[in-house]
Amino acid sequence: MIIYHGSENIIYNPVFGGGNPGNDYGRGFYCTEDKELSKEWACKKASDGFSNCYELDTKGLSICNLNEDYNILNWLALLTRYRGYWQKKSIAEEAKNFLQTNYLVDISGFDVIRGYRADVSYFSFVQDFIMGTISLQKLSQAMKLGCLNDQIVLKSKKAFEQLSFVSYESAEATVYFPQMSTRDKNARREYQELRPSTSILDEIYILDIMRGGVDLGKLRI
Repeated sequence: MIIYHGSENIIYNPVFGGGNPGNDYGRGFYCTEDKELSKEWACKKASDGFSNCYELDTKGLSICNLNEDYNILNWLALLTRYRGYWQKKSIAEEAKNFLQTNYLVDISGFDVIRGYRADVSYFSFVQDFIMGTISLQKLSQAMKLGCLNDQIVLKSKKAFEQLSFVSYESAEATVYFPQMSTRDKNARREYQELRPSTSILDEIYILDIMRGGVDLGKLRI
């Protein structure tokens, strides 16, 4: 697998055990299969960066594909476990506890995690769902806005040992920071158009799920 990591630095040897514990799936080395997206992430502070290219030998690695092997509630449970901020003393707090009690996936045994990236705007979409203001169907549509695709996250020492640096390319902030900002702005605009659209009777809200009776087959996005 060829993957890319956007950074302010050239990273020849990613270090196992590093990373921000508050990222989507906790500590790890976060990558994408899209070189252009990695360049946007490299320039997220409006300064020049680099797209670091790696080859990951997946032989013998245990890979958790959250989009194929699990449903959206498993993904949301992980997100509420690692990411903040979540509103307190509201339905959001009850929903967060419900998701973690009933749907949290133990990812400790996996070498690599594959799943959605909850970028700034996307995290706000998820918060709206957790607050009960949008349905599962609208969240599903919202998560496809902006075409962020999946992120690939290396979690284990074994995965790091099977990662090889290939090359790097410069990412110019004058090109990629506006590109990232436009992507986010367009996603938010399209979401605002989507959000007030007419609901259908069988749309599923977080309270419906918490009360039970929702077919698990309807919980995939």
